Amino acid sequence: MNQPPQHPDDETLTQQALDYHSSKPAGKLAIHPTKPFETPYDLSLAYSPGVAAPVREIAANPNCVDRYTARGNLIAVITDGSAVLGLGNVGPLAAKPVMEGKAVLFKKFADIDVFDIEVEASSNQDFIETVARIAPTFGGINLEDISAPHCFEVERALIDRLNIPVFHDDQHGTAIIIAAGLLNALQIQGKSLPEARIVCLGAGAAAIASMQLLITLGACKENITLVDRHGVVHTGRTDLNIYKQLFARTTEWRSLADAMESADVFTGLSGANLVSPAMVQSMAPNPVLFALANPDPEIHPKLALSVRDDLIMATGRSDFPNQVNNVLCFPFIFRGALDAKATTINIEMKIAAVKALQHLTNEPIPDSVRSAYPDETLEFGPHYIIPKPLDPRLRGYVSTAVRRAAIESGVSSI
Repeated sequence: MNQPPQHPDDETLTQQALDYHSSKPAGKLAIHPTKPFETPYDLSLAYSPGVAAPVREIAANPNCVDRYTARGNLIAVITDGSAVLGLGNVGPLAAKPVMEGKAVLFKKFADIDVFDIEVEASSNQDFIETVARIAPTFGGINLEDISAPHCFEVERALIDRLNIPVFHDDQHGTAIIIAAGLLNALQIQGKSLPEARIVCLGAGAAAIASMQLLITLGACKENITLVDRHGVVHTGRTDLNIYKQLFARTTEWRSLADAMESADVFTGLSGANLVSPAMVQSMAPNPVLFALANPDPEIHPKLALSVRDDLIMATGRSDFPNQVNNVLCFPFIFRGALDAKATTINIEMKIAAVKALQHLTNEPIPDSVRSAYPDETLEFGPHYIIPKPLDPRLRGYVSTAVRRAAIESGVSSI
């Protein structure tokens, strides 16, 4: 395996990050006008009296709002701050740097404008009502960093209520990237999704959505074992919420070690250092291991690879091959949805994104991508199972596939 690039120590990185965010102007976002605003006549067009003309047009025909305003290319990134990165329930104010960061990624990778919105809400219903009432401002809603199981209720209620795309990236973005990488990894390992025995450590929003998407793509539900902090999710437990109950198995297995023996796939969406070398050693030949806890994975890649040389390994980190990164997905899902003027993001659009990412990995690598990652082996194989975030082809591949799926599945309004 290639040596990872050198990174600053945690103390240095912390100070550099604080300096980065506090340098003038503070934060990572600003708003700039898109039309000339230099003369008195410009003022008369931009505001009074000229602005009355598009107001009258929109009042008479609401469907033309995207013609006269920025709404058609504007996304809201909205959170309640209840599950921010690996930091937990830090609240809406502390979540703002992350939401600004998400906005920057939308703009950088898909040229989508964003308002980040942090909501103080005492209940799911308060949050839902707040988002629903401000929804006319936006062409789509990206829900972010909302804890499970509340996120399931929030997303479902808003999807049912609104006629614009609503997407909880922590669920579906993660699921799409995992699915694309796993399909490629299984192909390399000579295995199939329907036959693979899968263990998922973690039972939150990302884990549930990932396993549901894998089932849609052909995984056998009976071959999936969900493990939470109390052990294997089995039918004898009485502490399961309705989402975990969907994956409860009739089994004698109780521990993660029990579940991992002879497993083909491990997916970790949990915490650091929860998987031992012995557990990895007990897996089936040619296993696939996605240790996605951030910043510290369930098992360090060097440790896992020291006990299995037939392993395909992925993490959420940028300093090792096969980074599972949601930026490969969410900007282009929304780009395709906005371009199609979609009223929702449905399963057909999610599968289209999976297939596009899967196929892109098999294409020849442009020199621009190789030069951006000079220390990595970028050929389809064990160290390259998903595209790199700086691959300029992502927008064309993924957003086009999503747009086409929206049109073909009947949720486009163009």
